[in-house]
Amino acid sequence: MKIGKYKLTVINSGYFRLDGGAMFGIIPKNLWEKTNPPDNQNRIKLATRNLLLEDGKRKILVDTGMGSKWNEKSKMIYDIDQQEYSIESSLKKINLNPEDITDVILTHLHFDHTGGSTKYEDGKIIPAFPRAAYYVQKKNYDWAMNPSDRDRGSYLKENFSALFEEGVLNFINGEEKFDDEIDFLIVNGHTFAQQLLKISDSSNTILYCCDLFPTASHIPIPYVMGYDLQPLVTIAEKKKILLRAVDENWKLFFEHDPEIVYATVTSTDKGFKASERFDRL
Repeated sequence: MKIGKYKLTVINSGYFRLDGGAMFGIIPKNLWEKTNPPDNQNRIKLATRNLLLEDGKRKILVDTGMGSKWNEKSKMIYDIDQQEYSIESSLKKINLNPEDITDVILTHLHFDHTGGSTKYEDGKIIPAFPRAAYYVQKKNYDWAMNPSDRDRGSYLKENFSALFEEGVLNFINGEEKFDDEIDFLIVNGHTFAQQLLKISDSSNTILYCCDLFPTASHIPIPYVMGYDLQPLVTIAEKKKILLRAVDENWKLFFEHDPEIVYATVTSTDKGFKASERFDRL
């Protein structure tokens, strides 16, 4: 897919599992399990689907997945599967290396979005993309440094503190434009100052949804994750985004859906739902 000056490529960095009930909040299991079947521990399969934007000069990676700094116990808890896909192997398939990445945009600093931002080398944690500038919302970084007891386990400082220490972490304040094609839309329901990427030109728009719509199954308004800090805020944000997506024919890119890469949206008398679904860009 091409939007403006950018060529868009999916970078699959592996799969993991989270509790299905936590992923769907108040929605009964007999509804969500139709589209997201759980395993014997009630966990559903989730992708870590990142996005690469290339314009001939810059190679911009959006989010970095789970990373490789996990011990065996944590790998079992989250059923982390990077045997077939990792950031490194997915980049290699398109003849790129981590050194080729010029920019890394982080939607927020939860471990499943920024785990691959750093790596161990000679017993030290260093940036995984040595020539890249990293970008995140300042408010999200501030929260990540001092999270609440409820979400402390989602913000693992080994994933981002080295970026600040090495001077490669750049702060964004609010809904700034990154460039002519990339805008940041800020949402605060899931966590504070999560930035969605709206990538658009005169005829085409794709929204990198991160955790506002983690999967296509989360398009209906009541389908809100139990992880969200402010679920009523999430509901309001979903309504606002979905109205624009329908009116302006946006494509919603899903970071965590194990099968569906993106979808268009329609509004019906029963609410919003996915209309066309696509398994590749």
